Amino acid sequence: MPLAEVARPHGVAGELRLKVYNRDSDLLFQLERVVVRFASGEEREVAVRNVRPAGEAVLALLEGCVGRTEAERWRGAQLLAPREAFPEPEPGEFYACDVEGARVEVGGEPFGEVERLVSYPTCDALVIRSAEGRFEVPLVEGAVDEIDVGARLVRVRSREALEKA
Repeated sequence: MPLAEVARPHGVAGELRLKVYNRDSDLLFQLERVVVRFASGEEREVAVRNVRPAGEAVLALLEGCVGRTEAERWRGAQLLAPREAFPEPEPGEFYACDVEGARVEVGGEPFGEVERLVSYPTCDALVIRSAEGRFEVPLVEGAVDEIDVGARLVRVRSREALEKA
């Protein structure tokens, strides 16, 4: 699961300034290893040498990233942790990876599958891929009736809840 994205290099030693996706989580500070997913799609597991807060930012020194030139190549890469490293969500909550790929029913009929979760300032939404194209459904009361993580199923109330993406 994605934890953070490399925003830019910091200094000359290869340290990275990170954009942390969940500022309330301290998981990144606890991990000994992470998977780095580069913009090219290449993934590499690396040791976490150091993670530290720096004001509002988080700085990380990762194995294999030495010097500012190399750190520049890491810009935009994501840092991922295995799902089992995350604490169990509270009742009624879920992680994005728990619904990605889930089947979607609209009005009780099969419709498509969840491609990803997106976050907007006003609400989160699921991007759904179907034979009819891509749609978004906001995660608000009245649009989604049920998210059954165990069954990997999302039930959308009606077609009116869907917006063409």
